[in-house]
Amino acid sequence: MSPDTVRVAAAQTPVFWEDVAGALAYARGVIAEAQAAGAALLCFPEGFLQGYLVEPEAARRAALDLGSSAFADVAGQLPEAGPLLVLGLIEAEGGRLYNTAVVIEGRRLIGRYRKTHLLKSETVFSPGEDCPVFEAGGLRFGINICFDTNFPEAARNVADQGASLLVCPANNMLPRAIALDWKDRHNPVRGERCCETGLWCLSADVTGERGDRVAWGPTALLDDQGAVAAQLPLDAPGLLVCDLPLFAR
Repeated sequence: MSPDTVRVAAAQTPVFWEDVAGALAYARGVIAEAQAAGAALLCFPEGFLQGYLVEPEAARRAALDLGSSAFADVAGQLPEAGPLLVLGLIEAEGGRLYNTAVVIEGRRLIGRYRKTHLLKSETVFSPGEDCPVFEAGGLRFGINICFDTNFPEAARNVADQGASLLVCPANNMLPRAIALDWKDRHNPVRGERCCETGLWCLSADVTGERGDRVAWGPTALLDDQGAVAAQLPLDAPGLLVCDLPLFAR
């Protein structure tokens, strides 16, 4: 790895549906793999921890207050050392639920991003209002969650704060017909945001089947011109590890 690059990683994972223990066990293995590869940053999919739950009862049952002992217990089960983590979960605060990506370093919560642009099916969640940026290995990055990347202003808010990388936790487990229609469309949409802003984009998605739904990712790195620099195969879990120019913008 060159001193002018930073190594980043994204996990393409199975779905863990209301199985926090299973998700954490899987995450520990992926984190160890990313650490061994020298990654400074590791992204997991949207809703990774509890599952992408949009039914109110299930979402409220699974949601975590980030100031609670329950969340501290979750963080305490992650490795003490390793890359900076971006991990999707369902958050509860003040009676509201959020589709959130937390940023964790060494079991310590560094910050969070709450999904700003919500689908019609996500009425259980309240929209986020803030767009923080973070740093890993000298690389500044911000977060858009899945559907956020359809909105130019969401990526622009990240770029305007001097970031070089847009990190995109996603969860595209969809009814099969819709999944087929969108199979090759996710990267082009995200690529438009790269072209508009000069950001690179790292996405992490789920793969597999659940009932009549199927997920194929993609988990990929797009360059600042929107071209695919690296991508995992669509139909299996895996870890994408890439070197990104440290001053990509």
